[in-house]
Amino acid sequence: MVSAMTAPPALGAATADAEIIRRSLAEPEAFAVLFDRYSGMLYRYVSRRLGPEVAEDLVGETFLVAFSKRRRYDLEHADARPWLFGIVTRLVARHHRGEAARYRALRRSPVEERVECPADEVAALVTASASRPLLAEALAALPRRDRDVLLLVAWGDLSYAEVAQALGIPVGTVRSRLNRARRKVRAALGEVDPMSEEA
Repeated sequence: MVSAMTAPPALGAATADAEIIRRSLAEPEAFAVLFDRYSGMLYRYVSRRLGPEVAEDLVGETFLVAFSKRRRYDLEHADARPWLFGIVTRLVARHHRGEAARYRALRRSPVEERVECPADEVAALVTASASRPLLAEALAALPRRDRDVLLLVAWGDLSYAEVAQALGIPVGTVRSRLNRARRKVRAALGEVDPMSEEA
């Protein structure tokens, strides 16, 4: 995995991602600030989708791709999270058969009482003993494009606009894919909305 470096002294927590990327064009080590900010978030997202076995490698690959494409980053976007989630989602797509197999395995596996990210209702739902097999089966049955949108919102904690930016699709497409995915998952869970606070 890409190792974290020490950020240049002038780049603090309040520095916008776009400024860090701009600065990294002249000072490549500045890019390490983005790794420090987002590697944990991306690791949790990929780990939930594909398992921890490949998450570290994909996160490292995400930052290598991002670093190599940083000159093409639109500096009008202050927040780089959607860009990074877009990269990692494309990398996850290479493993889509493995992802569906992981959900089928989750359906059959014993429940672990472990939620890595507090206040993450969907992740908690995945680990709930009664709903886990049904949710895993529903996620495995979703088309990859719908699953990407659902999980970027639920596990990536991205807004509709950020998902649209990440995937390079219109916000209306995000809404329709999310609506379709939620409807299918809700039906599989006996009309329990997988993204509601009661879930």
